[in-house]
Amino acid sequence: MEVKGSWVAVPTPFKSNQKIDFAGFEEIIDFHVHNDTDGLLILGSAGESSMLSGKEKKKVIEFAVDYCQNKIPVLIGTTGSDTAGSIEMSKFAQNAGAPGVLLVLPPYIKPPQQDIYKFYYDVAVSIEIPLAVYNNPSRVGTNIEAETLIKISRIENVTAIKEAMGDVDQLIRVRKEIDDDIDVLTCDAPVYSIIIPNLAIGGEGVTNISGNLAPRKLAQISRQWQDFDDITRTRKFLFKYFDLMEACYSAVNPIVIKAGMNLYGLPAGIPRKPLQPLSAEKKKQLEQIMIKLDLIEKYKN
Repeated sequence: MEVKGSWVAVPTPFKSNQKIDFAGFEEIIDFHVHNDTDGLLILGSAGESSMLSGKEKKKVIEFAVDYCQNKIPVLIGTTGSDTAGSIEMSKFAQNAGAPGVLLVLPPYIKPPQQDIYKFYYDVAVSIEIPLAVYNNPSRVGTNIEAETLIKISRIENVTAIKEAMGDVDQLIRVRKEIDDDIDVLTCDAPVYSIIIPNLAIGGEGVTNISGNLAPRKLAQISRQWQDFDDITRTRKFLFKYFDLMEACYSAVNPIVIKAGMNLYGLPAGIPRKPLQPLSAEKKKQLEQIMIKLDLIEKYKN
């Protein structure tokens, strides 16, 4: 499984009663299918997976695998609270027909590096489908260090690494040592600003949330470099859409992207409690950025 280009972490849409809106989910997926997104990340942090019950997650997995089939590639977030729970959910995703899973460390426990490797190894060998490693220390409290990522990458069905941290040195050390079959993507958080460094050393793309609001431009920003024109393109659009990226990360995921998608008429709904919708002041600021970039005119239903 190739994980290249713009992979957008989509929110889980909720109705006013906080139930999952599967009809709305279909609209969101179709939006990305029609706007050049290369792949979708389902049940990540933007999908509020930590606030979904196991039963709800399984319903989302079955829905997403079925609806996305032959439309757009997906990776399913299957992390549980421990190894056993992660294995159980990963096996469920495999049996449902998922093309691959995305695994972040279980939050809060902050395991040592040898235990991190064992976690990924145990889950990977329990399934036959590809596994993408998601390194997100700001969410889980622990960085997967370069040496550990390199070791994990040698597990047979590990296919990609998603980096969400600000250490370019780590990117270089990992890229230098891993097999060419392993795709390395970075997040679009401006506080890290690692999109250009990663593409410059041969990285394959960007896993992002800004693509929920500017999918076609994020697809252009995320394209792997082949020549100098690619470098110029990425730099141009990154500068132009940097303010939007900053806005997307100005509140906890997925508060901002849901507000922006609602401005398009997309049924993203509101965050699940205890998260609250974006404040009126910040929503106005977001809307002004989107108007300046002609996004609402382009994407509004």
